[in-house]
Amino acid sequence: MNFTIYMESTPNPEVMKFVANKILTENSIELLNNKNSEQVPLAMELFKFPFIKSIFISYNFISITKNNDFDWYEISTEVRQFINNYLNQNGFVNNFKSYANTEVKSKNDDVIEDAAIDTKNLSDIEKEIVSIINQYIQPAVAADGGSIVFKSYEDGIVYVILKGACSGCPSSTITLKQGIENLLKQKLGSQIKEVTAYNG
Repeated sequence: MNFTIYMESTPNPEVMKFVANKILTENSIELLNNKNSEQVPLAMELFKFPFIKSIFISYNFISITKNNDFDWYEISTEVRQFINNYLNQNGFVNNFKSYANTEVKSKNDDVIEDAAIDTKNLSDIEKEIVSIINQYIQPAVAADGGSIVFKSYEDGIVYVILKGACSGCPSSTITLKQGIENLLKQKLGSQIKEVTAYNG
């Protein structure tokens, strides 16, 4: 079965979501620039376009953040066609095998890859937070081309990492406060004081 790619706009005007009809990767990968992009050949080729700023790949979609100097209506069709042709000729390759057992690399790194969070070293409350995020939050933000990953829980404050379309999105504060924070308070009560974005 050939790859078919279609486009979806996201709440972040700088990000367009390109959705494939097949799974690309089990772990999400965020490339903040073209450094180390040779490990994901499709991303390396995409970074040759002058308007591409960063790339987030998860499950069956690629969220691309553009530079401010360009409008999506001028470039989106070209990008969609390129991704479609590339995948049908070469398939999808991810060579970041060394990160397979890592949870999240620092936001300051050039590449961030998630594996499933290892919950065995988490407290009971942290396990509940991760479960709630995975069950209720992730499907919604993935539909918008992003991801929200649990980072830590300290003194009632939940720290999360915003990725893909969620990163830099004008509505991310609303998502954090009215979405995740309200949900966690509803489920876990006074154990939750605040949800905030981690900027490590």
